[in-house]
Amino acid sequence: MTRPRRVAALAAGLATSMVATLLVSAPVHASAAGDREPIARAAVHGPIPGVVPGDPRAERLADTYPFFSTPSNLAAKGYVEEEFYLSGRADGWDTSGNRVATDVPYETRLIVRRPADPRRFSGVALVEWQNVTAGYDLDALWNTESITRSGDAWIGVSAQRVGVDQLRGWSPTRYGRLDVTGGGRYVTDELSYDIFAQAGKAIADPRGVSPLGRLRARTVLAIGASQSAGRMTVYYDRVLPQVQPVFEGYSFVVGSAPTRVGDEPVFQLLSETDVRTPVRPADTDRFRRWEVAGAAHSGYNGQVYRAPMQERDLGAAPVYTCARPPFSRVPMHHVTAAAYAHLVRWVERGTPPPTAPPLVFNPDGTKARDARGLARGGIRLSQVAVPTALNTGDNAGESFCVLFGTYQPFDEATLDDLYPTHAGYVARVVATDVRNIAAGYLQPADAVENLREAVRSGPA
Repeated sequence: MTRPRRVAALAAGLATSMVATLLVSAPVHASAAGDREPIARAAVHGPIPGVVPGDPRAERLADTYPFFSTPSNLAAKGYVEEEFYLSGRADGWDTSGNRVATDVPYETRLIVRRPADPRRFSGVALVEWQNVTAGYDLDALWNTESITRSGDAWIGVSAQRVGVDQLRGWSPTRYGRLDVTGGGRYVTDELSYDIFAQAGKAIADPRGVSPLGRLRARTVLAIGASQSAGRMTVYYDRVLPQVQPVFEGYSFVVGSAPTRVGDEPVFQLLSETDVRTPVRPADTDRFRRWEVAGAAHSGYNGQVYRAPMQERDLGAAPVYTCARPPFSRVPMHHVTAAAYAHLVRWVERGTPPPTAPPLVFNPDGTKARDARGLARGGIRLSQVAVPTALNTGDNAGESFCVLFGTYQPFDEATLDDLYPTHAGYVARVVATDVRNIAAGYLQPADAVENLREAVRSGPA
């Protein structure tokens, strides 16, 4: 694909993401549990042979490998990565919650990263609706360090046409028979909601082949980022009231969240990029919203992680020309890790997560900023509270630049003014992280990572 066509495709994907993120559904009340239809059981086949390195165009299945197989050294962390086929018959739903199809055959794939030893398993399964805004499946919420140290299992579900179509072309041998459109009859992802639910059921209540092998999940959570959060919003608000629940809790990251009050708790996490108005839903005993100052919708950590996979599987990592230097280095994934732990306790013990201060807006509706341009309010990680750079959620320019935020290091004179000694700087980082740990916004292991970074690279 030529660069202009790639940019056009990215722009179209971005538009889809923004529309999905802004979806607002009118409240729908769930039927009594006994009146709601059960989720059909899908068949699971695998694990599918083939590991990196391999050839996606090979004719022999074992010579291929999973698309966007993680470059992380999972074996060193006691984890394995496996891929499975998921097939069955799904109902179709439109975005208003109307059933538009029944019993449509489908086949798709699951990618699973889990502890190799059942004794390492936390019992928590994070089932991610793979994001397809860029035109291919993206494991937007996989974070090697936090998930492996928690002992959680992560399962990526290919639920949408765009991602599956790309897989079919990328490796015909491995993915050529996949189809989530009913042979082209349902091309606007009408089947995606039921497919995602059937994937969750295969994890929560396995029969026959289990995607988790010998592991048995105690708590199954649905997670989705950006465009995927928009899809999950439609599912929660419009479809879930009519069908029996599979997931015990939901995490909506850098995207929309349900407006309906349901039985399953909802956790919404937004970067600074995603907070566009001071009008917000209130926290309740079933809903929590956190906003992270300085963080971007798609920040530095994700870009660094994805680049090797893009180079290996797509030929190159994209290069962007943005209005300001990208990408925010505020580690949104640290907050997401803390939120998952809270969501598990919320589901298992009924303990709601702590509340968090919102970002501050000016009377004219713009975000309030301090003299250095940093956002006021919100969850303030040490990268914002003890800054060595301007990190924001704002940017502009081609394709996805609007989602990348900015990162502009302070000059030496500014650093000298802020931090007369390196030891003083490190002490302030530690003090901020201790406060965030106490507040529940940061896990101790991530504070240790911050400390190492402060000692290694802070102001001299």
